[in-house]
Amino acid sequence: MTRSCEIAGWGTVLPERVVRFGDQVRYRIEDGVSHLDMLARACERALESAGISADDVDLVLGASAAGIQPIPCTAALVLERLTLTGYAAAFDVNSTCTSFITALDVASRYLDAGDYETILVVSGDVGTRFLNPEQPESFELFSDAAAAVVLRRSDDPGRGVIGSLQQTWPAYAHDTEIRGGLSRSPAQAFAVADPADYLFDMNGRRALLGMMRVLPAFFERFHQRIGLSHDDVALWIPHQASAALGPMLDRLGIPADRRVDEVMTYGNMVSASVPFMLARALDAGRVSRGDTVVLCGTAAGLTANVLALRL
Repeated sequence: MTRSCEIAGWGTVLPERVVRFGDQVRYRIEDGVSHLDMLARACERALESAGISADDVDLVLGASAAGIQPIPCTAALVLERLTLTGYAAAFDVNSTCTSFITALDVASRYLDAGDYETILVVSGDVGTRFLNPEQPESFELFSDAAAAVVLRRSDDPGRGVIGSLQQTWPAYAHDTEIRGGLSRSPAQAFAVADPADYLFDMNGRRALLGMMRVLPAFFERFHQRIGLSHDDVALWIPHQASAALGPMLDRLGIPADRRVDEVMTYGNMVSASVPFMLARALDAGRVSRGDTVVLCGTAAGLTANVLALRL
């Protein structure tokens, strides 16, 4: 049964600073701009697109891989930038690169149950501030960006989340990580800690092999669970993880003309990747009301996430 929700508005932020690695284009946050600046601006644009104010929002869901600070949650800090009044709840949802998909899944359940009427979901990361220049594979992969959507309950019973599936394979938990900064290696231990613990660390080959092993069966379970075929999907919007995206989508049987692959042009935008590409597809008219889109991706953990949404 479809969980009632619809996208009422959306907004994105892309830094003006462009860095090129051969044919690859990457976007890096400017020195005078903060992570919170980007998130708040994306929210302002989404609210404007929806024609509402921050005081009309019932819940703010922060969906970033790495937050602004340990306490309070990123959603609360974003809400502070948007309004000092209103009555919204605010908390974070984190499945790293697929945080937006998880947040959309959570939001749809709240909306369908009638607990909330309007939910603001915001994703975005400044992953480039955590990169290790000595690991060119990751240093040349990431971009910074932010994206937000306003969700509300729909009067059309056919619009909303058709189905979703998420799974984590903990055997691959340490293939992609940042070890320092919280309780495992707190800030006061920095002077005696390994500086590399505070930078992004990825075993790209092992992570890719892990994904190749687990994803075919994972997607097969998803299709069986919701009865969705490839022909039912107007557009597949995967997390733009790496240059291996195209071959992986081929392996999963996803048609080339109905999928988004912009890794060369935008890189890996971490949590902003999926909502940013969804917003681009909406802006370009590539998808519209009544279309079914599938949002999917992999994330640290190793986590896989997929959700089918009828717009």
